[in-house]
Amino acid sequence: MSQAFAAVKAGEESLLCRSYSRYPLAIVRGKGARLWDVDGKEYVDLLAGIAVTALGHCNDEICAALEAQARKLWHVSNLFYQEEQLELARLLLSTSHHGKAFFCNSGAEANEACIKLARRYMRSVKKRDAYEIITLEGCFHGRTLGSLAATGRESLSQGFTPLPEGFKQVPANDLAAMEAAITPATAAVMVEVVQGEGGIVPLPADYLHGVEALCRKHDVLFICDEVQAGMCRTGKFWAFQTCGLTPDIISMAKSLANGLPMGAMLATDEVAQGFAAGSHATTFGGGALVSAVAAKTVEIMLRDKLADRAGALGEHMKNQLAALQQRLPGKIREVRGLGLMLGIELTVSGKDVWEELLRRGYICNLSHGVTLRLLPPLNIDQTDLDGFVTTLEDILKAF
Repeated sequence: MSQAFAAVKAGEESLLCRSYSRYPLAIVRGKGARLWDVDGKEYVDLLAGIAVTALGHCNDEICAALEAQARKLWHVSNLFYQEEQLELARLLLSTSHHGKAFFCNSGAEANEACIKLARRYMRSVKKRDAYEIITLEGCFHGRTLGSLAATGRESLSQGFTPLPEGFKQVPANDLAAMEAAITPATAAVMVEVVQGEGGIVPLPADYLHGVEALCRKHDVLFICDEVQAGMCRTGKFWAFQTCGLTPDIISMAKSLANGLPMGAMLATDEVAQGFAAGSHATTFGGGALVSAVAAKTVEIMLRDKLADRAGALGEHMKNQLAALQQRLPGKIREVRGLGLMLGIELTVSGKDVWEELLRRGYICNLSHGVTLRLLPPLNIDQTDLDGFVTTLEDILKAF
């Protein structure tokens, strides 16, 4: 441990709440798909702030948009009309079948908005006392009390109970269990097309179509959590589009403003009737600064066809990793994912492999102790991805 890193680590232990298990790095600079630590060591970033800096660190166009808006208008609250919000809404709505947007500050807040809209729509528009939200085992929808209740993981809720009522979890890929869980009290079903925190687990398209069909059959809302999988990462602009789904509501955040805190919800015109003035609000959501940066982010994603690029690079990576799996039998249990949202489940010590990758200058995430999770910038060079595969092979040969 260097003296510079030790000083940062000691400061954190003295000043901050102990709510994070930090990686053994103190990052001071980033550019594109590269990060540098306090000692000047360079890393290839295959995590992108957990699918956040999708256009890379300190993207020149994003920096220019941020600087221009910073000298124009930052924040006036949602008591005022703001052109920046409207431009962002137009861009986002052009990518889907939805008709209305709501802006907030994070993925958890976006999912809270989905939950509140579903409940209020059922009661104020449909005139039904339906409030329950059904989610899937293995999901992750956030850490506020409501989104934590939707997530339903005991390991995350320890010490925070009682959680809000009105949530059920059912096993994924079991349509009979889903239908059995739907009652007259059900307002919505909320799913991730790809379970990100669950270890990059894409749900089968036929199962997702079955869930949507059950929602239509029983007249409950179908919600897709696009917080991690959305915004071009899976090879389509939205993950639900990879399966041809038509959710009533979707949530998003992560890469929406390429690193500035922002979330959003899109809803159909019909369902958006559930909100009325004063029914839901946020002080900071959709402020001029973050909206301008988010609009530029979406504009670049569309202009540069980054969904197509993610699909092509993701297919290339899956082929490379499948070949590696064949060359080193018994080391990799499974390679899964869509686009540039990939999981490599290992049979050997995930922690040891992850730590060695870090030592060799590759940053990724380790999920559940066994799965290397890759969420690189969408504009990363293919050579960086190929370098990772070569390095991973060299490491796995030692096991």
